[in-house]
Formats: sequence, structure tokens, C-alpha cells
Amino acid sequence: MSADIPHPRTHALTHVASLSTGPPLDPSLRVTLNFHPDRVSGGRTVLERLAEDGVYVSQFVTGTSNGGLTAHPGGDRWRWESRIFGGAYDGASAHERPVYGALDFRHCPYGAAPRFGSAYLRLGAGALAHATFCYPDSFLEPSDFGVAAAGHRLVALAEAAAPDVLDDYIEAQVHRTVRLDRDVEALVLDPCFRGTEVEETAGALPCPVEWHGGFRLSVGELRRHPGYRGPEYVELGATLAVGGFLDARIIGEAARTGRHDPQALKRVWHCLARFGR
Repeated sequence: MSADIPHPRTHALTHVASLSTGPPLDPSLRVTLNFHPDRVSGGRTVLERLAEDGVYVSQFVTGTSNGGLTAHPGGDRWRWESRIFGGAYDGASAHERPVYGALDFRHCPYGAAPRFGSAYLRLGAGALAHATFCYPDSFLEPSDFGVAAAGHRLVALAEAAAPDVLDDYIEAQVHRTVRLDRDVEALVLDPCFRGTEVEETAGALPCPVEWHGGFRLSVGELRRHPGYRGPEYVELGATLAVGGFLDARIIGEAARTGRHDPQALKRVWHCLARFGR
């Protein structure tokens, strides 16, 4: 790359900074990356991939997502990034693109955006300088942006809003290779994975492992919310439940069978993440 042409990441950070106003973020805030540790891609679970590769990568690299899978040239994710980052990544490789997380402005023990997974990586303070932020989520075509030096306005907007708890996050995009040995303060897991291969694999990571309070939902409580994602997903969740309860491990096992629509399981997870804390 020519010395007078900025790196795509530098271009993206500079572009979003030009759109950002207001006071700086509280430097004690952290970016978290929520994900499902036991989902399988290319014959490896997400956690196995992290242990073997030592880096957290975007859906442009993995081809998987816990949200919408539109990370390809011309797809919605590609188009959003082109708009938000001023075309910085239009010609970039998949590995150069940002990874997505959320700013944990509410200090949530389950990570800033549990709708995307039961586990999360908590990044260190240094990640803030390499991150951009938007509110609301980028798929909603936001017009409010921030960086560490001018991001508090987004926190004020989010604190004043009253969205569903699963939508209560400020999206973060980290414009740096996220290395587990350098950038991650801790991997935080759901206790339903204690004593499983997930815990064993987590022990091989070059970062501390912590546990949050867990997601667990009774079928009785699930049936009280048929309007949340739809009665068909309540029934699917009730079918999957073991001993009258759902947890993240049970949904992950159902995903690995290949017998269920991944989008349907995602909605069952939303019910668990919303009502099973």
C-alpha cells in the first residue's frame, strides 16, 4: 500500500471520528463480543477456532453469524460498512474488516449484547482507541456515531431510550485484529458449560476464564410469552427442554443435530436470553 494512502482501518476510524460529536467515553467502559461458544463452522466450534487461531474474526472470514448473515460483496453488511466507514473497506480483504461487539455502558454481567450469544470476550481498555460506535444497530441505518474521543453522546441516547432488553446496546466495531493474548481481559461463559468440552477448550485460551450467572428458563415461564418471538418458537423451545428447562447448552446441542432451522433456534435463544436471566 502506498505511503500516502491510509490503511483501511485508519481511513474508517478517521471517517467515523469526523461524524462524531460530544464528550469522550468513560475510559473504564469495555467493549464485549458476545457469541455462542459451541456453534460449529468448518468442523470446529467457535471456541476451538479461537483456541487454535488465537484471534477473533468477523463473519466475512467465518461465514457464520448470530445475527443476519449478509457479509459478502453487495450484501447488507457490506453495504452498511461501505456507508458507515466512507468506503474504507470496499476493496479490503476479509481479514482486514472490523469485528462487531457492543459497548458495555450498563455494566451487564452477561455482556453488552447477549442477543448474540451466551458467552463473551471482554476486551481491555486499549480496544477503545481502535473502535467506532453507532446507535442503534447498523442494520437500522443509524445516523449517530462515536469514537472514544467523542462517544458519550451515544451513551446518553441509549440511556434515554427504552428498547427491548435484547436491543439495549450500542454497537461497536473494532478496527484491529483482536488477539486473545493481547486484547482480551477475560472470556466469560455460561455455567451450563461447566464440566463440558467448552470449559476444557476454554482452559487452552491465553486469557482468563470467568463465569456469569447463567441463562435458564422453565417451560412454564417460556409459555407465558408466546407473543415475544412467536408461539411456534415457544413450542420448539418446549420440545427441546430437558427436565422442563432450557439453557444455552441445550440449544447448542439442537443446533449441532442439523434438524432445526438455525433461524428458529435463534428465536428460541432470544426467548431464553430475554426471560431466562
